[in-house]
Amino acid sequence: MRGLSGKVGIVAGGGRGIGAATARRLSAEGAAVVIGDIVEEWALDTAQTLRAAGGKVIGMRLDGTSAASQAGIVAAALAEFGGLDFYHSNLAGGTEGDIDVLNCTEEVLDRSFAINAKSHFLATQAALPVLLERGGGAMIYTSSGAAISGNPLQVAYPMTKNALHALVRHVARKFGKKGVRANGICPGVVMTEAVAQHLTDDYVAGMLDAIPHRRLGQPDDIAGAVAFLASDDGEWVNGQLWHVNGGSLLRD
Repeated sequence: MRGLSGKVGIVAGGGRGIGAATARRLSAEGAAVVIGDIVEEWALDTAQTLRAAGGKVIGMRLDGTSAASQAGIVAAALAEFGGLDFYHSNLAGGTEGDIDVLNCTEEVLDRSFAINAKSHFLATQAALPVLLERGGGAMIYTSSGAAISGNPLQVAYPMTKNALHALVRHVARKFGKKGVRANGICPGVVMTEAVAQHLTDDYVAGMLDAIPHRRLGQPDDIAGAVAFLASDDGEWVNGQLWHVNGGSLLRD
């Protein structure tokens, strides 16, 4: 990608899966990366692997639902690498017990909003002042096709992802003139470690039959989209929600 070498970025939720693949891709493109994850060991192990390959990468614990923790990872990027050019807010979860509107408890709803909406809000509050002081940069958020697909089996998760879309457009509209780009990526079915361990072969075959593609998604598919949006090649993309899904959702 053009213009990633020498940039500094944060990957929240970067210990495994999509986040780890993204950190690996960004590091390979020459960016310095701070990996944050609620499981500190995952962040440290992934960072160590990338450093062994020649990357400029550190890992640390990040609780995305804590303003202090979000401020801490931004401070770490400044202390270790001298700046911040992009923040990939790749946090999601809290789907256990999220069934339908009549069978979703208030506790499940609150947890989903904390992980899937509040965390991105707090990431933006922590990173945006630094990006503005630097003269611009990119906020890149991981959303989901569930936000628009009309899922009958979940209610809280799609609601929170729609809230994230409002945040993407707010940041793009409010701060675009100051050089800040905000975009979201909506992955389809991506075979991360966490996803793969819960799916049977028959279920995977059924999902594959339902999409106009020859395979399901891999973490590297999303990593490539994030790298583009963080790079100078993505400089004119702002306020967009990209569906990277193998064609499982076809829309303008």
